[in-house]
Amino acid sequence: MSKRFVNSKIQAIPPSGIRKFFDMAGSIPNVISLGIGEPDFVTPYKIRRAAIDSLLDGETQYTENAGLFSLRQEIAEYLLKRHDVRYNPKTEIMVTVGASEAIDLCFRAILEKGDEVILQDPGYISYAPCVTMCGGIPVNVKVNKQENFELRAEQIEKHITPKTKAILLSYPNNPTGSLISKASLEQIADLAQKHDLLIISDEIYNELVYDGKKQVSIASLPGMKERCVTINGFSKAFAMTGHRVGYMCAPEDITKAALKIHQFTVLCASRTAQTAALVALKDGKLDNYKEVEIMRESYNQRRRLMHKAFIKMGLECVEPQGAFYAFPSIVSTGLSSDEFCERLLKEESVVCVPGTAFGAGGEGHIRCCYATSIDKLKEAFARMERFILKLGGTA
Repeated sequence: MSKRFVNSKIQAIPPSGIRKFFDMAGSIPNVISLGIGEPDFVTPYKIRRAAIDSLLDGETQYTENAGLFSLRQEIAEYLLKRHDVRYNPKTEIMVTVGASEAIDLCFRAILEKGDEVILQDPGYISYAPCVTMCGGIPVNVKVNKQENFELRAEQIEKHITPKTKAILLSYPNNPTGSLISKASLEQIADLAQKHDLLIISDEIYNELVYDGKKQVSIASLPGMKERCVTINGFSKAFAMTGHRVGYMCAPEDITKAALKIHQFTVLCASRTAQTAALVALKDGKLDNYKEVEIMRESYNQRRRLMHKAFIKMGLECVEPQGAFYAFPSIVSTGLSSDEFCERLLKEESVVCVPGTAFGAGGEGHIRCCYATSIDKLKEAFARMERFILKLGGTA
């Protein structure tokens, strides 16, 4: 009976394809999870200490709706230093409850009913539902491993209609671990200008890039800052997932609209968490983000270990260049993504996420997170090799 009180649009959205496997894993002993997309480091000590000191000093009041101005200033300085993009901390930056709120605010601020948003498939699980909940229409563009899972302008243009309002980019990418080249970004920027489209750039993993590479921010390209919403946060780079601090940088009109929604829903992000984030950026300048570099190098070691292991198992795998995920193909096993992950969990107690959790384009792949200890990774690989051999593979 109570179902009739629930919004039909929300009812129609399927639950997260990831949650099913974590629910199953809860009843299986000795499980090793390669599924959760979270750093296995704790927040660096100085950042934790700052949060504690803030509480002990009685800093428990609201902040400005847009966030601590000192934090917005540091964010502006960080983005200028990292990407050579200049944002006004007074009018173009707002602090949010994680990058997730920034994504939601962005869609709610820009979308009218029926507006279309072009998304990469496979892509992060939250984008399409958030577009739908805002009355928009997600338009999925399939990327493939032959092009390193990189979204191309020519693919996008085929899906542009009079209803297209925005293109969402997410690099370094979850789930594929891919980057996007400056040349590809320039072509997408030309496309956005040609069709008068907004670019939404989720850059939450931008500090986790390997082999001396750097992910260019599309907002840094000529003429693009005015038509870009840049989303980032502290969860991944600074191991601050539970603090829930993100930010959105955008032209003033979009920031104002997003801030209205933020004011009437959450009011402001936690002062304690904002203070911690402020120290993360301020102290980072002194040692060039040494703590981030330590974590990045550890991920890099594990990235290479995982990629090598998958190749040894006979699983084709594009070498990930960013974030902390690999996206190997399991087509050679003859199983679907869901079948592979269910059987691997039941038979060998290893959690991976089926590629289909990230869109139809993920079929034939699984997502594996290497943000876990090397000992656990090695044991997980041994179990996966055993599983593939049982299937008649070449591991």
